[in-house]
Amino acid sequence: MVDGALQHEVEQLLFLQAELLDGKHWQAFIDLFADDGVYWMPVTPEQHEWEGSPSIFAEDKLMMEIRKGRVSHPNAWSQAPMWETNHVVSHVAIESASPAGIQVRSRFHMMELRRDDIRHFGGSYRHTLVRDTAGLLRIKLQRVDLFNSQAPFEYVLQIWV
Repeated sequence: MVDGALQHEVEQLLFLQAELLDGKHWQAFIDLFADDGVYWMPVTPEQHEWEGSPSIFAEDKLMMEIRKGRVSHPNAWSQAPMWETNHVVSHVAIESASPAGIQVRSRFHMMELRRDDIRHFGGSYRHTLVRDTAGLLRIKLQRVDLFNSQAPFEYVLQIWV
């Protein structure tokens, strides 16, 4: 059994994360991560580590800052007008909770509009959450397993899913 207050707090963090991505609030999104936090999107669900293996994303906060700078540049083609995302996060389940961290799994669907084209991404999130010195939840690890990671795309992912 999971404490209802903890369940609500975790859900609100995941919903906030989706809102920040859809609103293109890149710095606030990055700030949700712990100082040693990692955003990881493996190529296949069978992958168990990113070091020494190809990944779609494997970014610590420094790499996230670099990506933010690239997509925030005024001439960033990937951010041209008519580019939006819409995230839906659901099925949030706390698998374990201890003082060392909280293990969470959830499902997501993201729709991306780029000019007149729409792409759909779906899959599961796995979050390892920790508390910072102020007691706020921070993301130590976010693993994103795309349901359609093997599908061909006409261009690469420019921003976090």
